[in-house]
Amino acid sequence: MSMSYSLQTLWYERQRFLPGVLAVAFSCVLIAMQVGLLLGLFSITSISIDMSRADIWIGHPEVNSVDLGRPFPEAFQSYLDPADIERFEPFLQNFAYWDKPTGGIELCLIIGTRLTPDAMGPVKQLTPEHRALISMPGNVIIDEDEWHRVGVSKIGDTAEINGKRVRIVGTVSGLRSLAGPFVFCSLETAKMILRPVEGQVTFILAKAKDPSRAQEIVDKLQPYKRKLCAYTAEGFSRQSRIHWLTKTKAGIAMGFAAMLGLLVGAVVTSQTLYAATAASIKEYAVLRALGIPRWRMALSVLSQSFWVGMAGIVVAVPTIYLLAALADNAGAKVILPWQLMVLSVSITLIMAMISGLFALRVLGNVEPVSLLR
Repeated sequence: MSMSYSLQTLWYERQRFLPGVLAVAFSCVLIAMQVGLLLGLFSITSISIDMSRADIWIGHPEVNSVDLGRPFPEAFQSYLDPADIERFEPFLQNFAYWDKPTGGIELCLIIGTRLTPDAMGPVKQLTPEHRALISMPGNVIIDEDEWHRVGVSKIGDTAEINGKRVRIVGTVSGLRSLAGPFVFCSLETAKMILRPVEGQVTFILAKAKDPSRAQEIVDKLQPYKRKLCAYTAEGFSRQSRIHWLTKTKAGIAMGFAAMLGLLVGAVVTSQTLYAATAASIKEYAVLRALGIPRWRMALSVLSQSFWVGMAGIVVAVPTIYLLAALADNAGAKVILPWQLMVLSVSITLIMAMISGLFALRVLGNVEPVSLLR
């Protein structure tokens, strides 16, 4: 019994196998979208890292995430070897209270950086015009989708942050936050709002002379781990996401949801294959009477489960990308790396094959004598 026989059976009995195909597609879509939404959600926590130009981030030794930075001496930049580092600069960041003009208070995250053309701290969305605008003390920029959260309606509106008056002079897009809105400003404005201890910063950003040696430079700072922590930009971004993933338990919740979808898909696919095999019991009995061994009939059922899985995946993959595009347009970021797609497809196909194994129990009742009943 060849693979082509299984495909012919699926085609002529396509109405019978359609629920299984849709169940497989549903499971694949749910796994990919749940994880993609999770990755997109927690990528927000590392925006200030991912959108900056620094190779190395140095901070307080007890910092687990970029938005939980703690003050430490700027003088610790002396631990960097001049032979490895092209330049470094301070970075100020901390939460503050935004007094909304319309009434009420909103937590926000102040991000203060240098604004020179070669500065590493400003996010890439800050154009030279933006930097010129916020170079004036008291001027800030926020994401255009955060206006309703902070009670402003147009550029030029003013508000108070920690009792200090600020003026909105521009907006960016695509930088919505997970907690309080991001407020981008100069170092001087950040110092005015946050009032840090003289000589202390939240992070020190460094540019390596050879970016490929960033991890090696970080490793050289390990002897000072009681005084500071050092990460490559990629490593700190990953650490920030993992911290929020484990702290909020959102990953566990979404993991359970994905597992539930996989279970539903497995049950529906298994029952579909079981019913299709049971409905063909007389055909299998004829094959048995002709001397076809049970293992070849079992191979036929498994082949059907394989092709049901493949058909489901063919339906699922474009659906995943379509839903991701719709989610992005709606403001929900979905990240779909190729590793996630391979994982989703692999898990789904394995689930379909396992469902086929459960359907094999029908073949235990296949006997030529059943044709005489």
